[in-house]
Amino acid sequence: MTHAQVVARLRAAGCVWAEAEAELLLEAAGGAAGLESLVARRVAGEPLELVLGWVGFLGRRLRVAPGVFVPRRRTELLARTALAEAAARSRPGDAGRVVVVEMCCGVAPVAACLPDAVEAHAADVSAVALDCARANAPRAAVHEGDLYDALPRGLRGRVEVLAANAPYVPTGRVADMPPEARDHEPLVSLDGGVDGVDVHRRLAAAASGWLAPGGVLVVETGRSQVGLTSAAMEAAGLTTRVVEDPAIGGCVAVGVRS
Repeated sequence: MTHAQVVARLRAAGCVWAEAEAELLLEAAGGAAGLESLVARRVAGEPLELVLGWVGFLGRRLRVAPGVFVPRRRTELLARTALAEAAARSRPGDAGRVVVVEMCCGVAPVAACLPDAVEAHAADVSAVALDCARANAPRAAVHEGDLYDALPRGLRGRVEVLAANAPYVPTGRVADMPPEARDHEPLVSLDGGVDGVDVHRRLAAAASGWLAPGGVLVVETGRSQVGLTSAAMEAAGLTTRVVEDPAIGGCVAVGVRS
């Protein structure tokens, strides 16, 4: 197939950015048969990132695979905020590395961006996602399990930056999501409960037991849920603020342990 033929098939399937997608598919294909397979998957509605096997994130290509949550561009704000918080807590010489945990990590977009100088951990309930996380953040210690149950006990009271992109779509709105997400990503990575912040409440409620004094909980949330996310942090004794980046639709609630 030529580039024009690929574009025509993608356009017929309703792909808005057909030209750009065609270039990426041609780049990824190992030959004519490979191209046909990739185009057929995309035309059938599979997300482009899963077809390619990677997603762009803060200048990196992160590995993704069927059955995982695909990082969105808005999550770059979460990663940038976590990086800034880690840098603010860095220590010179042999004073010890800053401990950073990415909870509900999926394919570990935050951990993948952390510098060598930090002690990085990534945790999730999905073994499939953690396989991608190991590739994307090879220097991070990877842990499988439900929230804090996944973490080694030795991290209690030592975590200086705890970042999470936990699910925050209200249950009643999951059915309204684009089919690329609704049909191809695990429900556990999308459904945040009736008001969207069930997991945020669980994260906040136990955070103080894991955070070091002055440690910070950084949680991606929606603009319609940020008040509830912040309230959950405040109820747990954290001092809160909100960081937004309208250009990418990012919204992050930040809670600091005193």
